[in-house]
Amino acid sequence: MRKNLDKNFGTWLLTISVYAVGILGPVMTIPQIVLIFSTQNAAGVSVLSWLAWTLFNVPWIVYGIVHKEHPVTISYGIWLLMCLLVTIGAVLY
Repeated sequence: MRKNLDKNFGTWLLTISVYAVGILGPVMTIPQIVLIFSTQNAAGVSVLSWLAWTLFNVPWIVYGIVHKEHPVTISYGIWLLMCLLVTIGAVLY
């Protein structure tokens, strides 16, 4: 019985951790986005790199949807948004 409780807690903890990292990782891009749009300056930001990172999120989102992997879909959906904002800022400024 105790072993089953440990396994359930471990699985729960891993799930919570994956959701947290999946959300906090992309959130760490917000300072870059704020800097680009508040200063209207994207000097040193590679449009090509950020565009590639934006596009590379799409297969992960499709994978997450097809395999019903919510953490993957949520994380890469947020990453797509953040990368897209940096890309737009880099193109504009």
